[in-house]
Amino acid sequence: MTEMTRRDAPAAIRAIGHVSTLCGVVAAALIFVSVLITCQMIFLRAVLGQSTVWQTEAVIYMMIGATLLGLPYVQKLRGHVGVDLVPGLLPAGARKALAVAVLSATIVMIGLMLFYGWEMFHLAWERNWRSETVWGVKLWIPYLAVPLGFALFALQLVADLWAVATGHDDADPNVAPEDRRH
Repeated sequence: MTEMTRRDAPAAIRAIGHVSTLCGVVAAALIFVSVLITCQMIFLRAVLGQSTVWQTEAVIYMMIGATLLGLPYVQKLRGHVGVDLVPGLLPAGARKALAVAVLSATIVMIGLMLFYGWEMFHLAWERNWRSETVWGVKLWIPYLAVPLGFALFALQLVADLWAVATGHDDADPNVAPEDRRH
């Protein structure tokens, strides 16, 4: 959304944008910590000749968490891969209808992912599942990233749908995609 329309947006839409930005910060922090743990693991193995117990598993879970928690921020920035050939050929009204249809279909699909992600998390919580490694982490902890990430992604998609439907979308149909600022 542009600066002018951002002020005009309801507080809930602005709050979703702030939450999405926070998700981006958390995802970046998870990636940074993963890099530090990887460096520590390499030092332990290569320099000190010691074995590692928890590092590989922690890095894997952090990278998965960063990916899922980063979804709303990437959506906010419109950083997901998109093909704009067909929308660029359509008149403004059809382009808006296509955007509403695509966002709606995406929300439905993400809703399914959220449902099954919650089910996976809940089973791990209820049955006290642990990883089959020496570390034995409780699996509900990394599994929580699935429903949480998809729920926050769905919120950002709803905010984007609102912006398109009400004309607050900064993707002005009269501006070529390469001329837009991100």
